[in-house]
Amino acid sequence: MKFFSAIEFLSSFLVLMFFYPFCHSLDNTITINHPIRDGDVLVSNGLGNFALGFFSPRNSTNRYVGIWYNKISEQTVVWVANRDTPLNDTSGVLKISNNGNLVLHDNSTRSLNPVWSSNVSIESTNNISAKLLDTGNLVLIQTNNNNILWQSFDYPGNTMLPFMKLGLNRKTGLDRFLVSWKSPNDPGTGNMTYKIDPTGFPQLFLYKDKIPLWRVGSWTGQRWSGVPEMTPNFIFTVNYVNNESEVSIMYGVKDPSVFSRMVLDESGHVARSTWQAHEHRWFQIWDAPKEECDNFRRCGSNANCDPYHADKFECECLPGFEPKFEREWFLRDGSGGCVRKSNVSTCRSGEGFVEVTRVKVPDTSKARVAATIGMRECKERCLRDCSCVAYTSANESSGSGCVTWHGNMEDTRTYMQVGQSLFVRVDKLELAKYAKHPYGSLGKKGMVAVLTAAIFLFLLLAITFVYWFVKTRRQGIRRDRKYSFRLTFDDSTDLQEFDTTKNSDLPFFELSSIAAATDNFSDANKLGQGGFGSVYKGLLINGMEIAVKRLSKYSGQGIEEFKNEVVLISKLQHRNLVRILGCCIQGEEKMLIYEYLPNKSLDSLIFDESKRSQLDWKKRFDIICGVARGMLYLHQDSRLRIIHRDLKASNVLMDSSLNPKIADFGMARIFGGDQIAANTNRVVGTYGYMSPEYAMEGQFSVKSDVYSFGVLLLEIVTGRKNSGLYEDITATNLVGHIWDLWREGKTMEIVDQSLGESCSDHEVQRCIQIGLLCVQDYAADRPSMSAVVFMLGNDSTLPDPKQPAFVFKKTNYESSNPSTSEGIYSVNDVSITMIEAR
Repeated sequence: MKFFSAIEFLSSFLVLMFFYPFCHSLDNTITINHPIRDGDVLVSNGLGNFALGFFSPRNSTNRYVGIWYNKISEQTVVWVANRDTPLNDTSGVLKISNNGNLVLHDNSTRSLNPVWSSNVSIESTNNISAKLLDTGNLVLIQTNNNNILWQSFDYPGNTMLPFMKLGLNRKTGLDRFLVSWKSPNDPGTGNMTYKIDPTGFPQLFLYKDKIPLWRVGSWTGQRWSGVPEMTPNFIFTVNYVNNESEVSIMYGVKDPSVFSRMVLDESGHVARSTWQAHEHRWFQIWDAPKEECDNFRRCGSNANCDPYHADKFECECLPGFEPKFEREWFLRDGSGGCVRKSNVSTCRSGEGFVEVTRVKVPDTSKARVAATIGMRECKERCLRDCSCVAYTSANESSGSGCVTWHGNMEDTRTYMQVGQSLFVRVDKLELAKYAKHPYGSLGKKGMVAVLTAAIFLFLLLAITFVYWFVKTRRQGIRRDRKYSFRLTFDDSTDLQEFDTTKNSDLPFFELSSIAAATDNFSDANKLGQGGFGSVYKGLLINGMEIAVKRLSKYSGQGIEEFKNEVVLISKLQHRNLVRILGCCIQGEEKMLIYEYLPNKSLDSLIFDESKRSQLDWKKRFDIICGVARGMLYLHQDSRLRIIHRDLKASNVLMDSSLNPKIADFGMARIFGGDQIAANTNRVVGTYGYMSPEYAMEGQFSVKSDVYSFGVLLLEIVTGRKNSGLYEDITATNLVGHIWDLWREGKTMEIVDQSLGESCSDHEVQRCIQIGLLCVQDYAADRPSMSAVVFMLGNDSTLPDPKQPAFVFKKTNYESSNPSTSEGIYSVNDVSITMIEAR
């Protein structure tokens, strides 16, 4: 270890010597009497995070004045003064000129004209100096009043640092934007720019040769509309300003010890990275553009780009529109876009609006904005104006403001989880196809008003009668049978009281209908049994197949979990979460009714040697990605922030197409929007899947679920249980065995042999590496689920994992009697029902 430490130190020393050879450190100030020459280095005041001096890019002899990170070994330049006018030798001098400007001279030519200058007009040249701040900002100031005359943050290069602004000062005309380098070895002005377009409703654009390449979108109140990953977190802060004086965006870091930067490279990609000190490298946490639908106007006018249906053309016309060129559209060329359907009227002819959800709204450079009105007035205003083709809210977080379009709608696309709602104007026939309730016509107002009022009154009376009848009948049943049941949600979720007599989004089933559907809960229809009860297959009278989870009458633990599951899963909608159809609460019977999934749970396939051959590598990778997307929805994109706490193979159900659906939310917990961790005195979960901080200390967070996902991922790749007993595994568990093979470079030895030739070595090894990152001992070392989804979806460089956590030793319980341990052991795994935390 000492030998490698010496080698690492020597290599870092050589890099630093190459970067600024024969340099010596100066004060952080340049004055008229104290210039800096090639070889001098100015270190920023405060923490000394940045340095200013002369440097040469790799594979180049040209000399530039630049700013770089002072405390990291890798050469990372963040700003260059003379990017288009390099020096040919080491004779350069950076100084304060007689007119008060910061100038760079080439002493070898003895020219009076500077190679580079700050080029500002200064009334008084007294007491002027240049300082390098600890933010990486080089400022020219008057020292007597600290008035900033010029600053490098106003003239960024290809790098955006924390607390640097991008945008336009509307009073002075100063426009701050990123410009790429020509190449990694040439900091000259490249052809990629990243800037805010202030016209219309301001937007951020990525340009190539001044032509839009990617529209980052408009500000939605909490993110750019084209960056769904951009959510508030514990590392970064965001400040967006749009007023009469300026339109700008500024990112900050909450912890000054975190080094973060956003770089526009010469290939047209924007990437945000943070420095990992223990690994001595930059770790990329986000980049864009990365999908076909990110390309500007990918589908032409009045179309929507949806990349999430592999079997369909990603371009589809917005409601009320049709392809302009049908032949090109059929050949999957959407550049011609869409036009309004022929022979229809959208002006005072019974038209209305269709909602298109989860989209990046169209280009707003020509949109009209009314910042002070709400959505209802916005809709009315758009409906009155026949030229208005669509509207949305200006601020998605508050629902305030109004944005309307009055021409072609350009560059709309769909996102998987988040996005705005766009309300598109359609004719009355198109409206009838989409609307759940018919919109009234604006003509013939007298007759329509009378008819509408009569229908409304009739429906109100009918609903009142039905409600009274049902309520009276239920009360009579309860009196006759002398029982009642009521669920009161008094835990940390702070939800309102809920019972069978109150209105609920969740339908209620009669016990008689469920008993008939399951043949009176016959063993022939029994699908399985868990710690809290049994699951049965049922067939409703309408022919629909269902799965019924029946809570055990003798389960002391099950009532809280049942209440949790009723509330949680009824509010969740995602294609990778099991769908609940309703519940039944009658006497001592408490049941949940789910969609029936014919392929049962993942563990019944992946751990069965006769069945797991059905899952080739492509299908297993799809399952991994599906579970990851479902967990990301729970953690970040659902209406409630949810920690599952019991993710495992038996809680992942498989539909008829072998798509995964996460189930069993009995142990889940709801978090507040800003809450990231909590403690409990009641630890519930499964051996082998629980993170160490949860099992040992009762502390759970989204990173607890990440740990469980990592174990599940490794089980899917290997076809083995983490806590299983295998003759060829000498480690305490599967994770430990994989770690041993990882260190020896032999990870492919543990891959399920049934994968055969379908196995992609690169993808498998990448998944194993992601799995090991997820099962790190410390929660802070594990990635978030958004980072996991990102890593699974692209081929970016992954960090090397540390030694993972080995919480539990293997226990031989083959001789145990399962019948005496319901709720503790099962055939597949060991479930912990209660452990007192320390």
